[in-house]
Amino acid sequence: MSRITRRRFVKQSAVAASTVIAAPYVARTQDANSKLGACVVGCGGRGGSHIGAYLGDSRTEITAIVEVDKKQADARASQIAGKQGFKPKVYADMREAFELPQVDIVSTATPNHWHALVGVWAMQAGKDAYVEKPVSHNVWEGAALVAASRKYERMAQVGTQCRSSAAVRDAIQFMNEGGIGEVNFARGLCYKRRKSIGALGDYDIPAGVDFNQWSGPATYTDPKLTRSRFHYDWHWQRHYGNGDLGNQGPHQTDIARWGLGIDSHPNTIVSYGGRLGYQAERKDEDYVDAGDTPNTIVTLYDYGEKSIVFETRGLSVDNSDDEELNTLFKSTKGNKIGVVFYGSEGYVVQVSYSHCIAYDKDLKVIKEFKGGGDHFGNFVSACIDRDRSKLNGEIREGHLSASMAHLGTISYFLGEQNKVSISEAEKVLEGVKSRDNNLETLDRTVKHLKKNGVDLDKYPIAFGPALKFDPEKEVFIGNKAADKYLTRDYREPFVCPTADKV
Repeated sequence: MSRITRRRFVKQSAVAASTVIAAPYVARTQDANSKLGACVVGCGGRGGSHIGAYLGDSRTEITAIVEVDKKQADARASQIAGKQGFKPKVYADMREAFELPQVDIVSTATPNHWHALVGVWAMQAGKDAYVEKPVSHNVWEGAALVAASRKYERMAQVGTQCRSSAAVRDAIQFMNEGGIGEVNFARGLCYKRRKSIGALGDYDIPAGVDFNQWSGPATYTDPKLTRSRFHYDWHWQRHYGNGDLGNQGPHQTDIARWGLGIDSHPNTIVSYGGRLGYQAERKDEDYVDAGDTPNTIVTLYDYGEKSIVFETRGLSVDNSDDEELNTLFKSTKGNKIGVVFYGSEGYVVQVSYSHCIAYDKDLKVIKEFKGGGDHFGNFVSACIDRDRSKLNGEIREGHLSASMAHLGTISYFLGEQNKVSISEAEKVLEGVKSRDNNLETLDRTVKHLKKNGVDLDKYPIAFGPALKFDPEKEVFIGNKAADKYLTRDYREPFVCPTADKV
């Protein structure tokens, strides 16, 4: 069996060597009673779902886990032992785990800044990979994952479980068969309350955490953090996470692309929004939240004949006055997470991971779709059959959908200091191509912010530039400043190679 040593991993990452494994990996011989060995990387909140899935599948066993928090690692190892009868090997450094012949598949639920490198290293070591969404922290990382899957002939699945949802699959088939006429536009929603993560400051790293391994590709900031809660709140710091545009967004933008039949990157992207409202909530005009990703952001994606809009609202979404959306989601208050497809003869709405509703033009229900699915099981089946076509969430789909978040965020980052009045925003949007009514979407966003006490004269929205993108070359057209955000500065030896160097 072809394997890579830890020393070679370090050397390869440090110099971004182009080839790591010359020969394809040969999986352990499987017989009728053998099981695939799984290594779960990142055993926190979402990692628990990975662990549960492999413990619940008779075709798999967990032979190793990777966790940088020793307390959490010990607890998970004991939990797994109680279910399967033996403890998995425990590592803080994933490269050591990837050398094990008892590991056939690697399943990652780490923070976002690690996702792509875990997948690339796993596939270079001859393992199949299940990579949580977003599959990357930036666009070029996603391209590297796709290239690694092809080069090493590995199965690679993205964790967008709606791809295996019976409700979503049936609803999309209904649309494809003309159920609501011609469909060229979809709106994704993440109307989901996100409270402040606390004041920006200096906070201690929890005892027992290997912060060097946790930081990985990102800058090492020891001995202090700038957020108070170590786990989870990294989502709202751009150094590690991607905000809700990259956290919840890849679920809904993935469904939107899928339903519209879009199989490429967008041609034009523009975003507006900000991290707004926490001063009003805290009744402290000088309050600075530790997060630096926008909690309110609207992104328009133009694909030529079709377009998608994704709306993120992190402040309170109770008592919404979005009448049409309230009807489509059968709710007048609370979170709204899903997708609306606008057809010439009606609407199809994804209202949950296992429920979709079709409406006619008068907003009367004409059909409902229900049912979930086994996304992990689908991955395991494809690994056993060695058939990439059986993957419901093949890694290229994950790359395209994660890149939507990255591209939208790049527009926002470039316009972060471009604070505009509402009248100025209206003038800009009048010239932006979209199948949406851009001004109505802006108006809904403004009403939402004002209801949450945001003084838009004092805290105006930031308006990003309309960015032109080359879907084939995966670079911006005539914008070197935007191109810089397609990758990041990596910390050796945790260097994610580019697609041509995997």
